[in-house]
Amino acid sequence: MTENKTKSWLRRIPVVGPRLAKCFERAPTVAVLRLSGVIGQLGGIRRGGLTLDELAAPIEKAFELPRLKAVALAINSPGGSPVQSALIAGRIRDLAAEKSVPVYAFCEDVAASGGYWLACAADEVYANGASIVGSIGVISAGFGFTGLLEKIGVERRVYSAGERKAQLDPFQPENAKDVRHLKAIQKDLHEQFTEFVRSRRGEKLTGADKTMFSGEFWSGRQAAEMGLVDGIADLRPKMRELFGEKIRLQRVDQPRSWIQRKLRMDGRQVTWARDMVGAVEERGIWSRYGL
Repeated sequence: MTENKTKSWLRRIPVVGPRLAKCFERAPTVAVLRLSGVIGQLGGIRRGGLTLDELAAPIEKAFELPRLKAVALAINSPGGSPVQSALIAGRIRDLAAEKSVPVYAFCEDVAASGGYWLACAADEVYANGASIVGSIGVISAGFGFTGLLEKIGVERRVYSAGERKAQLDPFQPENAKDVRHLKAIQKDLHEQFTEFVRSRRGEKLTGADKTMFSGEFWSGRQAAEMGLVDGIADLRPKMRELFGEKIRLQRVDQPRSWIQRKLRMDGRQVTWARDMVGAVEERGIWSRYGL
Protein backbone atom coordinates (compact mmCIF):
# COMPACT_ATOMS: atom_id res chain seq x y z
CA MET A 1 0.00 0.00 0.00
CA THR A 2 1.46 3.39 -0.98
CA GLU A 3 1.93 6.17 1.57
CA ASN A 4 -0.84 8.28 -0.06
CA LYS A 5 -3.30 5.39 0.02
CA THR A 6 -2.39 4.67 3.64
CA LYS A 7 -3.09 8.27 4.67
CA SER A 8 -6.38 8.30 2.72
CA TRP A 9 -7.53 5.12 4.45
CA LEU A 10 -6.48 6.35 7.90
CA ARG A 11 -8.37 9.63 7.54
CA ARG A 12 -11.63 7.67 7.22
CA ILE A 13 -11.23 6.21 10.73
CA PRO A 14 -13.59 8.06 13.10
CA VAL A 15 -12.07 10.49 15.66
CA VAL A 16 -8.43 9.33 15.57
CA GLY A 17 -8.08 8.96 11.80
CA PRO A 18 -6.83 12.46 10.96
CA ARG A 19 -4.22 12.31 13.73
CA LEU A 20 -2.95 8.93 12.57
CA ALA A 21 -2.73 10.19 9.00
CA LYS A 22 -0.56 13.11 10.16
CA CYS A 23 1.96 10.62 11.54
CA PHE A 24 2.56 9.40 7.99
CA GLU A 25 2.96 12.84 6.49
CA ARG A 26 6.55 13.00 7.72
CA ALA A 27 6.49 16.78 8.06
CA PRO A 28 9.88 18.30 8.90
CA THR A 29 10.25 19.41 12.51
CA VAL A 30 11.67 22.43 14.30
CA ALA A 31 12.27 21.93 18.03
CA VAL A 32 11.23 24.96 20.08
CA LEU A 33 13.15 25.37 23.34
CA ARG A 34 11.92 28.08 25.69
CA LEU A 35 14.57 29.84 27.78
CA SER A 36 12.46 32.06 29.99
CA GLY A 37 13.42 33.58 33.34
CA VAL A 38 16.46 34.65 35.33
CA ILE A 39 19.62 32.62 34.70
CA GLY A 40 21.03 30.76 37.72
CA GLN A 41 19.59 29.69 41.05
CA LEU A 42 17.74 32.32 43.04
CA GLY A 43 17.38 33.05 46.73
CA GLY A 44 20.07 30.62 47.90
CA ILE A 45 17.83 27.62 48.68
CA ARG A 46 15.51 28.23 45.77
CA ARG A 47 15.65 26.35 42.50
CA GLY A 48 13.79 27.58 39.47
CA GLY A 49 16.14 29.82 37.51
CA LEU A 50 17.65 28.71 34.21
CA THR A 51 20.56 26.34 34.92
CA LEU A 52 22.31 23.68 32.88
CA ASP A 53 21.25 21.11 35.47
CA GLU A 54 17.58 21.90 34.79
CA LEU A 55 17.96 22.34 31.02
CA ALA A 56 20.34 19.53 30.06
CA ALA A 57 17.55 17.01 29.39
CA PRO A 58 15.31 19.27 27.26
CA ILE A 59 18.32 20.56 25.29
CA GLU A 60 19.36 16.97 24.52
CA LYS A 61 15.77 16.09 23.56
CA ALA A 62 15.51 19.10 21.25
CA PHE A 63 18.40 17.84 19.13
CA GLU A 64 17.09 14.26 19.00
CA LEU A 65 13.64 14.83 17.49
CA PRO A 66 12.93 12.89 14.27
CA ARG A 67 13.06 14.75 10.92
CA LEU A 68 14.69 17.69 12.69
CA LYS A 69 15.48 20.71 10.52
CA ALA A 70 16.46 23.22 13.19
CA VAL A 71 16.27 24.17 16.85
CA ALA A 72 14.58 27.49 17.72
CA LEU A 73 15.34 29.21 21.02
CA ALA A 74 12.50 31.36 22.37
CA ILE A 75 14.36 33.67 24.77
CA ASN A 76 12.83 35.89 27.42
CA SER A 77 15.52 36.55 30.03
CA PRO A 78 17.04 39.59 31.75
CA GLY A 79 20.23 37.67 32.49
CA GLY A 80 21.74 36.42 35.71
CA SER A 81 24.65 34.05 36.31
CA PRO A 82 27.49 34.38 33.75
CA VAL A 83 28.62 30.84 34.56
CA GLN A 84 25.21 29.28 33.80
CA SER A 85 24.88 31.48 30.70
CA ALA A 86 28.18 30.12 29.39
CA LEU A 87 27.35 26.51 30.31
CA ILE A 88 23.91 26.54 28.67
CA ALA A 89 25.15 28.31 25.53
CA GLY A 90 28.11 25.92 25.36
CA ARG A 91 25.90 22.84 25.54
CA ILE A 92 23.69 24.17 22.75
CA ARG A 93 26.71 24.87 20.55
CA ASP A 94 28.24 21.44 21.24
CA LEU A 95 25.05 19.62 20.19
CA ALA A 96 24.50 21.88 17.19
CA ALA A 97 27.97 21.00 15.91
CA GLU A 98 27.63 17.32 16.77
CA LYS A 99 24.24 16.93 15.07
CA SER A 100 24.89 19.46 12.26
CA VAL A 101 21.62 21.24 13.11
CA PRO A 102 21.19 25.02 12.69
CA VAL A 103 20.01 27.04 15.69
CA TYR A 104 17.84 30.18 15.54
CA ALA A 105 17.15 32.51 18.48
CA PHE A 106 14.06 34.68 18.87
CA CYS A 107 14.19 37.44 21.50
CA GLU A 108 10.83 38.14 23.12
CA ASP A 109 10.31 40.86 25.79
CA VAL A 110 13.98 40.92 26.77
CA ALA A 111 17.23 39.17 25.85
CA ALA A 112 19.66 41.19 27.91
CA SER A 113 22.96 40.46 29.63
CA GLY A 114 23.02 36.66 30.09
CA GLY A 115 19.83 36.46 28.04
CA TYR A 116 21.72 37.90 25.07
CA TRP A 117 24.60 35.51 25.82
CA LEU A 118 22.10 32.66 25.30
CA ALA A 119 20.84 34.24 22.08
CA CYS A 120 24.39 34.28 20.70
CA ALA A 121 24.45 30.48 20.94
CA ALA A 122 22.29 30.58 17.80
CA ASP A 123 23.51 30.83 14.22
CA GLU A 124 20.97 33.58 13.57
CA VAL A 125 19.28 35.91 16.07
CA TYR A 126 15.95 37.68 15.58
CA ALA A 127 13.93 40.02 17.75
CA ASN A 128 10.67 41.87 17.88
CA GLY A 129 11.02 45.55 17.10
CA ALA A 130 10.07 46.36 20.71
CA SER A 131 12.28 43.72 22.37
CA ILE A 132 14.97 44.84 24.81
CA VAL A 133 18.35 43.53 23.62
CA GLY A 134 21.96 43.91 24.72
CA SER A 135 23.30 44.93 28.13
CA ILE A 136 26.66 43.32 27.39
CA GLY A 137 28.31 43.97 30.72
CA VAL A 138 28.78 42.80 34.31
CA ILE A 139 27.19 44.28 37.42
CA SER A 140 27.50 43.78 41.15
CA ALA A 141 25.30 45.74 43.57
CA GLY A 142 24.82 45.87 47.32
CA PHE A 143 24.42 48.20 50.30
CA GLY A 144 26.77 49.72 52.85
CA PHE A 145 25.62 49.67 56.47
CA THR A 146 28.57 51.46 58.06
CA GLY A 147 27.59 52.83 61.46
CA LEU A 148 24.16 51.17 61.49
CA LEU A 149 25.00 48.54 64.10
CA GLU A 150 26.54 51.12 66.44
CA LYS A 151 23.49 53.32 66.04
CA ILE A 152 21.08 50.56 67.06
CA GLY A 153 23.35 49.18 69.77
CA VAL A 154 24.44 45.91 68.19
CA GLU A 155 28.00 44.60 68.38
CA ARG A 156 29.10 42.54 65.37
CA ARG A 157 31.79 39.88 65.77
CA VAL A 158 33.62 38.42 62.77
CA TYR A 159 36.36 35.80 62.99
CA SER A 160 38.27 34.58 59.96
CA ALA A 161 41.45 32.80 58.90
CA GLY A 162 42.96 34.64 55.97
CA GLU A 163 43.40 38.40 55.93
CA ARG A 164 41.21 38.86 52.84
CA LYS A 165 38.37 36.54 53.85
CA ALA A 166 36.13 39.36 55.11
CA GLN A 167 36.57 41.65 52.11
CA LEU A 168 33.53 43.60 50.84
CA ASP A 169 31.84 43.29 54.24
CA PRO A 170 28.82 45.66 54.01
CA PHE A 171 29.13 46.54 57.72
CA GLN A 172 32.67 47.86 57.36
CA PRO A 173 33.89 51.00 55.56
CA GLU A 174 34.54 50.46 51.85
CA ASN A 175 38.12 49.37 51.19
CA ALA A 176 39.77 50.61 47.99
CA LYS A 177 41.77 47.37 47.64
CA ASP A 178 38.57 45.32 47.85
CA VAL A 179 36.94 47.44 45.16
CA ARG A 180 39.94 47.09 42.84
CA HIS A 181 39.85 43.32 43.27
CA LEU A 182 36.13 43.17 42.48
CA LYS A 183 36.54 45.39 39.41
CA ALA A 184 39.37 43.18 38.12
CA ILE A 185 37.07 40.16 38.30
CA GLN A 186 34.28 42.09 36.57
CA LYS A 187 36.70 43.15 33.82
CA ASP A 188 37.69 39.55 33.19
CA LEU A 189 34.06 38.39 33.05
CA HIS A 190 33.19 41.28 30.72
CA GLU A 191 36.01 40.27 28.38
CA GLN A 192 34.77 36.67 28.31
CA PHE A 193 31.27 37.91 27.44
CA THR A 194 32.46 40.23 24.66
CA GLU A 195 34.76 37.54 23.22
CA PHE A 196 31.82 35.13 22.94
CA VAL A 197 29.66 37.77 21.25
CA ARG A 198 32.42 38.61 18.79
CA SER A 199 33.08 34.92 18.05
CA ARG A 200 29.40 34.29 17.31
CA ARG A 201 28.39 37.52 15.56
CA GLY A 202 31.68 38.23 13.77
CA GLU A 203 31.43 40.63 10.83
CA LYS A 204 27.70 41.07 11.40
CA LEU A 205 28.53 43.56 14.16
CA THR A 206 28.48 47.07 12.73
CA GLY A 207 28.23 49.22 15.86
CA ALA A 208 31.19 50.76 17.66
CA ASP A 209 32.72 48.47 20.31
CA LYS A 210 32.64 51.28 22.85
CA THR A 211 28.87 51.48 22.40
CA MET A 212 27.92 47.82 21.94
CA PHE A 213 29.95 46.53 24.89
CA SER A 214 29.19 49.39 27.29
CA GLY A 215 26.40 47.54 29.12
CA GLU A 216 23.75 49.66 27.39
CA PHE A 217 20.61 48.03 25.99
CA TRP A 218 18.42 48.86 22.98
CA SER A 219 15.15 48.08 21.23
CA GLY A 220 15.12 45.19 18.79
CA ARG A 221 15.10 47.60 15.86
CA GLN A 222 18.14 49.48 17.18
CA ALA A 223 19.92 46.17 17.87
CA ALA A 224 19.34 45.13 14.25
CA GLU A 225 20.98 48.35 13.02
CA MET A 226 24.14 47.46 15.00
CA GLY A 227 24.18 43.82 13.95
CA LEU A 228 23.42 42.47 17.40
CA VAL A 229 20.46 40.68 15.81
CA ASP A 230 19.95 39.57 12.21
CA GLY A 231 16.55 41.14 11.76
CA ILE A 232 13.01 41.65 13.02
CA ALA A 233 11.00 38.43 12.92
CA ASP A 234 8.75 36.15 14.96
CA LEU A 235 9.43 32.47 15.43
CA ARG A 236 6.54 30.79 13.61
CA PRO A 237 6.48 32.85 10.40
CA LYS A 238 10.29 32.82 10.16
CA MET A 239 10.47 29.05 10.48
CA ARG A 240 7.74 28.64 7.85
CA GLU A 241 9.60 31.03 5.57
CA LEU A 242 12.82 29.02 5.91
CA PHE A 243 11.46 25.47 5.98
CA GLY A 244 8.08 25.59 4.28
CA GLU A 245 4.43 25.91 5.25
CA LYS A 246 4.19 22.32 6.48
CA ILE A 247 6.95 22.68 9.07
CA ARG A 248 5.93 21.28 12.46
CA LEU A 249 6.96 23.28 15.53
CA GLN A 250 7.42 20.96 18.50
CA ARG A 251 7.91 22.56 21.87
CA VAL A 252 10.38 20.82 24.18
CA ASP A 253 9.71 21.47 27.86
CA GLN A 254 11.48 20.67 31.08
CA PRO A 255 10.12 17.45 32.63
CA ARG A 256 7.56 18.11 35.35
CA SER A 257 7.31 16.29 38.66
CA TRP A 258 4.41 13.96 39.51
CA ILE A 259 2.68 16.61 41.64
CA GLN A 260 3.12 19.27 38.93
CA ARG A 261 1.43 16.97 36.40
CA LYS A 262 -1.43 16.15 38.77
CA LEU A 263 -2.06 19.78 39.72
CA ARG A 264 -1.35 21.02 36.17
CA MET A 265 1.30 23.38 37.48
CA ASP A 266 4.43 24.49 35.68
CA GLY A 267 7.82 24.88 37.33
CA ARG A 268 7.49 28.64 37.75
CA GLN A 269 4.34 28.35 39.86
CA VAL A 270 5.97 25.87 42.21
CA THR A 271 9.16 27.90 42.68
CA TRP A 272 7.33 31.19 43.22
CA ALA A 273 5.42 29.56 46.07
CA ARG A 274 8.59 28.01 47.46
CA ASP A 275 10.66 31.09 48.13
CA MET A 276 9.39 34.66 48.32
CA VAL A 277 12.92 35.99 48.78
CA GLY A 278 13.89 34.53 45.43
CA ALA A 279 10.81 36.10 43.86
CA VAL A 280 11.83 39.54 45.11
CA GLU A 281 15.36 39.01 43.78
CA GLU A 282 13.97 37.97 40.41
CA ARG A 283 11.64 40.96 40.27
CA GLY A 284 14.59 43.27 40.85
CA ILE A 285 16.53 41.84 37.91
CA TRP A 286 13.57 42.19 35.52
CA SER A 287 12.91 45.75 36.69
CA ARG A 288 16.27 46.94 35.35
CA TYR A 289 14.70 46.87 31.90
CA GLY A 290 11.40 48.50 32.85
CA LEU A 291 9.55 45.16 32.92
